[in-house]
Amino acid sequence: MRLVLALILASQLFGQQAIFPLREIRAGQHGIGKTVFSGNKIEEFQVEILGVLENLGPKQSIILARLSGGPLAKTGVMQGMSGSPVYIDGRLVGAVALGFSFATEPIAGIRPIEEMFAVADQPARELAQRRPAERRRGPASPADSDSLATRLVEIATPVSFSGFTAATLEHFAPELKKLGLEPRQGVSGGGAIPAKLGDPDQLRAGDMISVDLLSGDLSVGAEGTVTAVDGKHVYAFGHRFLSVGATELPFARAEVLTLLPNLSASFKISTARQWMGAITQDRSTSIYGELGRKAETIPISLSMQDGRRSPLSYHMQMVNDRVLSPFILQMAVYSAIDATERTLGLGSYSVRGSVEFLHNIPALKLDNAYAGDFNVPLQASSGVASPLAYLLSSGFDALKIKNISLEIQASEHKHLLQIDQIMASRKQVRPGQSVDLIVTFTAENGVVTDRTVHYTVPVGAPLGTLNFTVSDATYSNLLDYQQIAATQAKSPTQVISFLNDLRPNTNAYLRVWRSDAAFQVQGADLPDPPPSVGLILARAQAAQGTWFARGSKVDELHIDTGNVVVSGSKNVAIEVED
Repeated sequence: MRLVLALILASQLFGQQAIFPLREIRAGQHGIGKTVFSGNKIEEFQVEILGVLENLGPKQSIILARLSGGPLAKTGVMQGMSGSPVYIDGRLVGAVALGFSFATEPIAGIRPIEEMFAVADQPARELAQRRPAERRRGPASPADSDSLATRLVEIATPVSFSGFTAATLEHFAPELKKLGLEPRQGVSGGGAIPAKLGDPDQLRAGDMISVDLLSGDLSVGAEGTVTAVDGKHVYAFGHRFLSVGATELPFARAEVLTLLPNLSASFKISTARQWMGAITQDRSTSIYGELGRKAETIPISLSMQDGRRSPLSYHMQMVNDRVLSPFILQMAVYSAIDATERTLGLGSYSVRGSVEFLHNIPALKLDNAYAGDFNVPLQASSGVASPLAYLLSSGFDALKIKNISLEIQASEHKHLLQIDQIMASRKQVRPGQSVDLIVTFTAENGVVTDRTVHYTVPVGAPLGTLNFTVSDATYSNLLDYQQIAATQAKSPTQVISFLNDLRPNTNAYLRVWRSDAAFQVQGADLPDPPPSVGLILARAQAAQGTWFARGSKVDELHIDTGNVVVSGSKNVAIEVED
């Protein structure tokens, strides 16, 4: 029934453009395909129908065909050919979309055009809130290569990374492959594309396009081929890109620089030339978009300063996606640091920046510092991306990002203090009396620094053990995160407030606490409640808005250590007596 509706829709959309329905496909039929092998010239190749594979996917059939002509005898079915239209007797059959891994002949699977047209009839839905690994199965490992060689798989979408360092792609390659992306460096011209949208009449079936996740000084673009164009409607790829459903991804007309025959998988080397519109649907059988529509993207400005040379500035436009945006931002920050500084060995980074939102929502602060011996750039880039990922995953539609700005200052010295020990001036104390806590820090060069904190035990404090834990920001923030994660945020402002209140790494934090049960009710701490109240809250701890915590926080004091990162945790206990 759905295919019948798709046929009706196709006739409405394409008017005089005739389609060749799946039910009329027979083995032995011959047709032509169209794609770009060089520049922007659309060339033809020959197609011989071998048969139809019924129900290859859920309610999906694939037309099996042998391709020939042009360079295909040498390259086989190439990455970048996804979406190449196929015609029989001048009528549109579908798009080249699948192939066999390690095949010695250009045998391809053609996606029937009816299934591609059905994408336009799908209702717009919220962006899929799935983990990257669930979106699309990545390339095969050696263990399942034999299995892949005997079955049809979607032609991998080549994704070009321009401006990124080799170390960045190497580090993030496993996550990129979980997204179903085949990262390639140095196979795209990249660079800035003029902001003006191109003439819709210039885009034709068979043209090469680039769907961009990031553009500007750093760029990430996925290449494929246009299957059909009618007015403002565009169908391409013949399979999913990231399977995000309703989306908004800018796409540009691309130019093929050359073809690269490869024993594993040949591919086109191309570069984006002119913006054309936005992809609005990314489904299992096709991507669909609109010409002349400007996609909403996020401006990013990033400045890198190391004190030895003029700051390096990066300006980019990034897609607005709950899963992809934090990941792409992390890659951009990591690459900017890697291009300027060493990623191994001693290093310190100070990050200052913000994420601004529309609709008068407060900005998210991204101010922190990082130092260590190994891969500190990963800590810094993760420290930028993690708060944004947490915020976007909260599910508030009102969170529309206006822009992201970052300034990073780097040093090849390790500005870090290790918490060595904490000592109390007395072991017993009475309510109302004071105790001195001496905290010892050790620097990288062995220099020892002491800080003394005076604490007065409140009058009326319960008798028993009183604990003093001095720790870094990571440990202290984790305790708060565990509490807030168990409650349902009521507004985006509440989530941003929590993130902005997280402690920076450049202080030590002295937590005063007791071992009595503590609870959190509607985001507020309720330490050491009366036994009757505690019993009720303990029974309701699984209910929304309550959480059972270990230890009842009495107080927290900040220990200023200057603009130096603090690491470690130590504890001391005293007895409160009569």
